[in-house]
Amino acid sequence: MTARTEPGRSSLGPSLVAAAVFAAAVTAAALAGVLSNPGTAGDYSALRQPAWSPPSWLFGPVWTVLYAMIAASGWLVWRRRGWRGARTELSLFAVQLVLNAAWTPLFFAAGLRGTALVDIVLLVAALSVTIALFFRVSRWAAALLVPYWAWTVFATALNFSVWQLNTGG
Repeated sequence: MTARTEPGRSSLGPSLVAAAVFAAAVTAAALAGVLSNPGTAGDYSALRQPAWSPPSWLFGPVWTVLYAMIAASGWLVWRRRGWRGARTELSLFAVQLVLNAAWTPLFFAAGLRGTALVDIVLLVAALSVTIALFFRVSRWAAALLVPYWAWTVFATALNFSVWQLNTGG
């Protein structure tokens, strides 16, 4: 007897797909860390910052929680519709992960704070559409991305402010 899958669903087991989605989110986080310089916290502290800027130690715990929520969100959409049934949603999900992974190396390693600002604005746009598309598939998946969206909007304002304060741009 062979296992059958629903139309649009992958034949991969849910645990394997959950692991793959989690791995994608972790890869985005790892790429951001590996492609940036090891002194990111020191670099952040050395920048002129607005008074409302959070301390550097806060970013690690926040992103740890957010990446877990991002992974769970993607998995929920895959689980509900599979790759064929959610190709657009999951493709956009991947795009926002790539934009997310690109930000830290742009901002810190390359020092391209204006380019990083463009990247994060594109991230907010891609994430906004991802949330809307995910909502059609799973309200929980969409809800899990809302804190990430809020933090990213905050980070966009912070990116802009730091860019302005440090370049006069």
